[in-house]
Amino acid sequence: MTARSQALSMLRALARKDAGARIIHQFAADPRRTERMGVEAAGLYLDLSKQSWSAEGFEAALDLARTCDIEGRRDALFAGEAVNVTEGRAVLHPALRAADDADFRALGEPVSKGVAETRALMAAFATDVHSGAETGGAKQPFTAIVHIGIGGSDLGPRLLWDALRPLEPTIDLRFVANIDPRDMGEALSGLDPETTLVVIVSKTFTTQETLANADLAKAWLAESLSPKRMVKHLIGVTAAPDKAEAWGCGRTFGFRDWVGGRYSLWSAVSLSVAVALGWDVFERVLDGARAMDAHFLEASPEVNAPVLLALAQVYNVEGRGRHARTVAPYAHGLRRLPAFLQQLEMESNGKGVKRDGSPVDTATGPIVFGEPGTNGQHAFFQQIHQGPQVVPAEFVVVGHTSDAAMDAREGDAPLWANALAQAQALMLGKTEAQARAELIAAGAEPDEADRLAPHKAFPGDRPSTTILLDALTPEAVGALLAMYEHKTFVEGVIWDINSFDQWGVELGKALARAILTDVADGEPSPGLDPSTAELMKRLMV
Repeated sequence: MTARSQALSMLRALARKDAGARIIHQFAADPRRTERMGVEAAGLYLDLSKQSWSAEGFEAALDLARTCDIEGRRDALFAGEAVNVTEGRAVLHPALRAADDADFRALGEPVSKGVAETRALMAAFATDVHSGAETGGAKQPFTAIVHIGIGGSDLGPRLLWDALRPLEPTIDLRFVANIDPRDMGEALSGLDPETTLVVIVSKTFTTQETLANADLAKAWLAESLSPKRMVKHLIGVTAAPDKAEAWGCGRTFGFRDWVGGRYSLWSAVSLSVAVALGWDVFERVLDGARAMDAHFLEASPEVNAPVLLALAQVYNVEGRGRHARTVAPYAHGLRRLPAFLQQLEMESNGKGVKRDGSPVDTATGPIVFGEPGTNGQHAFFQQIHQGPQVVPAEFVVVGHTSDAAMDAREGDAPLWANALAQAQALMLGKTEAQARAELIAAGAEPDEADRLAPHKAFPGDRPSTTILLDALTPEAVGALLAMYEHKTFVEGVIWDINSFDQWGVELGKALARAILTDVADGEPSPGLDPSTAELMKRLMV
């Protein structure tokens, strides 16, 4: 048995033991629990004391992290080694938010100078658009941007815009991802082609959905602008600039193959956001992420926020068989966070083989879902409070969500009070006897109290983590997203999988191309399975 297997076995054994004690009782057994399981990092505060682990289970999780050499693998990532083993690539998204004088290297090749040069070009472009020095083909300043991408080329920038946009932005930024033409139709509605900039984001510039939408946008521009003028309105963000220019982009901004799509929001992928928010705001996002990088590099495992956040998930999945997690951001600006994390975590760690290609010997990433609070409370919270499955929850709570000066009782307190109450309710629950007593006190007859009490009881003992942000600042958002990136990496190390490839998305793409060929031919191919062939026939009518 390997040291990793032994550490996993110890974690599972202690998790089985922990199942015999309720979370609330762990506070009495461990008076320093809140202190030891509360961590401050880059302006964020994490409370992991409502997780199910005992003090011994917590230590077993830390021992697992050390056994798996989290720190060594982390150092290899930051050193630009080929941690993406299937594609032989470095993974250097931290280089994208590093200082201009940093010295990151990808497989030995210096890359920081190129990052700084691209950043300078982005800053100049953003400044020129805002000042009116950069104009469209009709010499009019840009008042709107349509950002076209999908997956990591959409979710990260969209989240940044939602989180940090002013109530009355000077530039109207709209996003298009879905290949359904309705998405593009809604994005273009009411815009003036002569004042609209179209930013097309595709790493390879071959992504089917993105290019289909880009063609629609180009056709829309062509209705009002000559080809010569139109190129001023088409910007490509890609690792394949030749393809972007051949398609018709008048200007391109690049990024390299060591930038994974779901880790790319720190690069030119967020050009449209940097323009619409202003370069100074985007720089502050990078500052926050850089601060989290420093914390991840320097803090020991027992006080390292990404490590502890990952270990809580590993404990729940491996030790307690909890294969789903809900994320509830109690801030309207973070409403896209669950969708962002679905891609970040499920695309990274939804793997069935280990790094060496052998089948996994553990569970891997859980299902991630969520909605902003308090919306989720009126939807799926019923299930996580009273359903038989235990679903760990993550509450992301912002102390001040608005710049408006108002009394706390009328402002943010009702929002964060709900978050704290939900976490408390999940942990404490309510016994049937307590429910019956409440009914009697409210005037119910004993028989009626007996009948209703089981329906009003809550099992409780359900784990959660709370992440506090003082305010939704650019720095806090940058730190939060970088923390989740590092958390995802740590989990991949423990599960011994490659968190940086995504072969699972390829098969469906290939089959879609084959189906489209059949559509062009007017009939299903002879080798197509009967179900798909019948569905195609009905759709081609």
